[in-house]
Amino acid sequence: MERMKLEFQDKVAVLKFNHPEVMNAVGGQMLADFTEAVYEVRRSGTATRALLLTGEGRGFCAGANLQDEGRADRKTGAGDGLRSGYHPLLFMLRDLEMPIVTAVNGAAAGVGMSFAVLGDIVCASRNAFFLQAFARIGLIPDGGSTFMLPRMVGWGRAVELSMLAERLPAEKAYEWGLVNRLYDDNDALMSGAMEIANKLANGPRSLALIRKAYWSTWTNSFEEQLDLEARLQNQAGSSKDFGEGVRAFLEKRDAAFQGE
Repeated sequence: MERMKLEFQDKVAVLKFNHPEVMNAVGGQMLADFTEAVYEVRRSGTATRALLLTGEGRGFCAGANLQDEGRADRKTGAGDGLRSGYHPLLFMLRDLEMPIVTAVNGAAAGVGMSFAVLGDIVCASRNAFFLQAFARIGLIPDGGSTFMLPRMVGWGRAVELSMLAERLPAEKAYEWGLVNRLYDDNDALMSGAMEIANKLANGPRSLALIRKAYWSTWTNSFEEQLDLEARLQNQAGSSKDFGEGVRAFLEKRDAAFQGE
């Protein structure tokens, strides 16, 4: 892969946007490589139990590469490109059966912000910022932003971010609840994000089921969510990790989960 770097560090897949010359802006090659990388993570099976997403260089992801887009065939509408390129990738990330940690090391703009907030745990350095840049070029937010942001920061703040297209510093994003963990610099960010990813990677099989439950809660009724909880609890309760967790609790020791 040319525009994404993928390394497996023990049970954690570390995936990096890799076009620092343009602050990791997403072009056609990067989108294809990103999709292929997620497929590879899925193919690794239970050997990989957490995904850490970050950017190479000074930026996380600066949105769409407009120079790359300018050379593209414009026979179809801008939204059609989302359906064929971005949406399958976003669905794959949503349905990934492992926790996702994002380490925002710089600019997270446009669709880059969308990718950043898809993390189950969002980490950021103090020099990072978030930007809904779409209105600056006459477009609307995409990548799931209009779904995620109102639920994460509230209606008013989401509309403000999207219409005014102003930078949201990492510290303010932390205050708003958009960021889970804030670090002083990028070195501390990567160390802290890897610590979290490793903790999740050594957690129980139920973490994947927790992801599924929380993604479903945005579309389910209360009754439907209760039913889903019961079904997922059946799966969790029949796992080897549940048995290990109970034994560890009774024996007053740390559990050795296997993700099974």
